[in-house]
Amino acid sequence: MAQFGIGQAVPRTEDPTLVTGRGQYTDDLFFPDQSYAYFLRSPHAHARITAQDTTKARAMDGVIAVLTAKDLKDLGTLPCRGQVTNRDGSKQKTVPRTILAGDIVRYVGDPVALVVAQTPHLARDGAEAIETEYEPLDAVVQTGKALGAHQKVWDTLTENTYFDWATGDEAATDQAFAKAAHTVRVDLVNNRLSANPMETRACIATFAPDGTPIFYVGSQGVHLMQDLLMDILRLDKLTVRTGDVGGGFGMKMFIYPEYVACLFAARKLGRTVRWMADRNESFLSDNHSRDHLTTIELALDEQGHFLGLRADTIANLGAYLSLFSPFVATWGNNMLSGLYNINAIYARVRGVATHTQPIDAYRGAGRPEAAYAIERVVDAAARQLNITPDALRRRNFIKNFPKKTATGLTYDSGSFAAHMETAMTQARWDSFTQRRAAAALKGKRRGIAMATYIEACAAGDPETAEVTLDDAHHATIKIGTQNNGQGHATAYAQMVAEHLPIELGNITLIQGDTDLVKTGGGTGGSRSLPVGGVCVKRASLKIQDKMRALAGEMLEADVTDIAYEDGQFTVLGTDRAVAFADVVRKAQQGGTRLNAEDTFKPPHATFPNGTHICEVEIDPDTGALSIKGYTVVDDFGRVLNPLLLAGQVHGGVGQGIGQALCEEVRYDVDSGQLLTGSFMDYAMPRASDLPLITFDYQEDTPCQTNPMGVKGAGEAGAIGAPPALINAIIDALAQDGVTHIDMPTTPQRIWRAIHASGD
Repeated sequence: MAQFGIGQAVPRTEDPTLVTGRGQYTDDLFFPDQSYAYFLRSPHAHARITAQDTTKARAMDGVIAVLTAKDLKDLGTLPCRGQVTNRDGSKQKTVPRTILAGDIVRYVGDPVALVVAQTPHLARDGAEAIETEYEPLDAVVQTGKALGAHQKVWDTLTENTYFDWATGDEAATDQAFAKAAHTVRVDLVNNRLSANPMETRACIATFAPDGTPIFYVGSQGVHLMQDLLMDILRLDKLTVRTGDVGGGFGMKMFIYPEYVACLFAARKLGRTVRWMADRNESFLSDNHSRDHLTTIELALDEQGHFLGLRADTIANLGAYLSLFSPFVATWGNNMLSGLYNINAIYARVRGVATHTQPIDAYRGAGRPEAAYAIERVVDAAARQLNITPDALRRRNFIKNFPKKTATGLTYDSGSFAAHMETAMTQARWDSFTQRRAAAALKGKRRGIAMATYIEACAAGDPETAEVTLDDAHHATIKIGTQNNGQGHATAYAQMVAEHLPIELGNITLIQGDTDLVKTGGGTGGSRSLPVGGVCVKRASLKIQDKMRALAGEMLEADVTDIAYEDGQFTVLGTDRAVAFADVVRKAQQGGTRLNAEDTFKPPHATFPNGTHICEVEIDPDTGALSIKGYTVVDDFGRVLNPLLLAGQVHGGVGQGIGQALCEEVRYDVDSGQLLTGSFMDYAMPRASDLPLITFDYQEDTPCQTNPMGVKGAGEAGAIGAPPALINAIIDALAQDGVTHIDMPTTPQRIWRAIHASGD
């Protein structure tokens, strides 16, 4: 095994640069001719623009340009590519999203003008000088009120509905419920979230010496951004570059109005235009996520075997359809089977329009919603049937693989009971009653619960990697994925080091430049290692094969008799060998370039799965909660770097706990004003909210459809955490008669649940 190769817990090589402030994010770039953009945004959730006068703003010192919808009217609209088909076979409805709002604004924060000035402060002053008159109109912001609202978001939408989608077999599911001995129903809220990465969105539009526009942007993939910008702006050439990225979580994958407007302004003015959102502007303009209302029902026989599952979801997609939002709101429902044998499933999703910010993918992108629904109803069934939650799960787990689910997915591998049993042991499940009794003596409520999960990821478009051996001690990787915190430079370097004796610090990763990297699918859906890693590995092996042929010439042996190990090529069965460095030198002398390219398109998704167990303690007098224990045991197939893996799981659990405990985007139901527009109102999880996490993994069931046996890992923590925590809270409050609580479970909400049940 290579010292720093696959399977080794190698620390991230990129961290010293980042923690010492030497990273280069979008806002770190400087250009001599740069100017600054500021966007004037609608103060109304729904209004008609009756007049707009930019005269004063244009005349202000330092203001370079003021652009409105009229100036951008010839541009294309922002696309929605994740479209779905309705239950009746018809196409979903689409609506136009112009770069700047012209006649009508549809959410608070809808951009209505762009000011370009010499400084950020002058740009803001210029925006404040624009005189815009609005005729306020009624707004609908609540997910549950959209379908029956008298106020339409778009005249072209019936009952404010973009689509009415379904998956599964409705008739078979109805039959399963008809013969069921028991049925369980839970009504769930999946709260609206804001991603809030450390680095807010930013972009810079400038030009190369030959006049080619260059667009710098904090993104999750430059090639998608290039494709979209060129299409909307009708460009023949465009270079897109992304440097270091301070977090993305899905939100930075998409095209936004600000990007198009800044690039348009730069081309119109012939100078550099830059924009960076402040935190308040991020709350107003970044895509939100989740915001579902779901009714889920489970049918069981007399022995507690699952017969059928039915789900009905209303998904709030906001005032406009973002790039992938219909797909995100629907496809995750294919995961509603969870880890269980359920022969009949029917899930319906209605995507609705409201006068709120658009919704799109956020860590997990539909799979957390599905896992939350199935794991909440399974725990409710265990309580209703008086079966322990582990026994009910064990009774219904899928045990034989491959397994085709009722929604048409084929799970290739798994050992579900094994990771549940391991998690229970590590969480000291059997001794919980003693800890509960000790807490009761202090007047506290103690609860423990689990949530199992399975998700689908690392599928979709192909990825291509190119590996070049620069000399005997240095290598370069080019690939179209985009690091935004995952540790790509380390992980990909390990792939190379597994097959070529290069130190990790001497392996350069090139990403985020459409001039240097020909193609790329970007980073999303936990695809970077399961898809991109395969390419890097194969390209490295191709270089090794080239060198084996050269070594054969040097050793006067057939290439089939040449073996490589520990930095040298050897003739099998002899002591004749040539060093790696000597073969590189031979290649250089002969003009042979030691590089290789490989492309991999995944044939199927991978299906990571696992068990989360959470133990909580609650003060019934205040509703205050503390997490006393958190255990995760996952199946990610073959593990490439345990240290990076643990970081991904810990981060995901932290975000999942944030959703469960405190995070929620809220609007005033009458005015549509955003009530959580800063960190004073939108509660992010603090270090004190997060427990020490006991994390383990099993490698006994490698993925059968991935060449490396790898299953995606980036989103799993955020998928398993919310149901585990909420189930634990309900377990803690069972003695108070509490059977249900919605996220976020703030102390106030917990206190009210305790006292409402006691009335």
